[in-house]
Amino acid sequence: MPSPSANRLPVTDPEYLYSDSKNPYREKNRQFEGRVFSDQDTENHKGQWLTKFPVDTKRELHVEIGCNAGHVTLEWAASDPKGAYIGIDWKFKPIFWGIEKAVKRDIKNLVFLRAHAERLPFMFAPQEIDRLYLYFPDPWPKKKQLKNRFLTAQTLIKIAPLMKKGGIFHIKTDHAGYFDWMLEHVEIALKEAGPIWEVVDKTHDLHKDHPNPTGMTIPEVTLFERLFIKDGIKINSLKLRAL
Repeated sequence: MPSPSANRLPVTDPEYLYSDSKNPYREKNRQFEGRVFSDQDTENHKGQWLTKFPVDTKRELHVEIGCNAGHVTLEWAASDPKGAYIGIDWKFKPIFWGIEKAVKRDIKNLVFLRAHAERLPFMFAPQEIDRLYLYFPDPWPKKKQLKNRFLTAQTLIKIAPLMKKGGIFHIKTDHAGYFDWMLEHVEIALKEAGPIWEVVDKTHDLHKDHPNPTGMTIPEVTLFERLFIKDGIKINSLKLRAL
């Protein structure tokens, strides 16, 4: 059992331990052993995630941060059976919904992790990830909330070594202020750590040239994204290549 003092450590601390949870969906997820990994168990397979899927040395590992119930990741995995997909979310219930759908549809190249995204360096080994996705993270718009934003220069510095050389990190947000913050923190990361990322694409209006953006469906867009487009909200997009 994790000690109380260990649980008071910052979530980014190497010695951090997850607290026990009484969430009923934690127990429900246990029936999907080998398809759902929770808490400390998400850190026991570092560098070995491809072994959790049918053997194929040509596989690419795709990881979505904040996957919710896996609406997008499910469709990616279904349409790309030779790819390996991992969805990460903090909530037990959406993870249960996601894996339940995957099992019903016999999608075997997808697993879910219930974990803190801030602990990616403890979950994945250097150059283990081919493609990383972060779609519509909480913008934490108030000044006193800015410290809670996931994407910072330090996060970018810590994530870079986990990516294969040439691997792409794709980020989307509807929040223009957060997007500007992201661009600023990319520059800070490059100044502090050198050329670890290359900006290969950035836009404040991702779908401006699409003939019918309201007609796009998952996985081309997310559930949130469809609502934003319907409301006339522009989608900001950033693609970074690991160097």
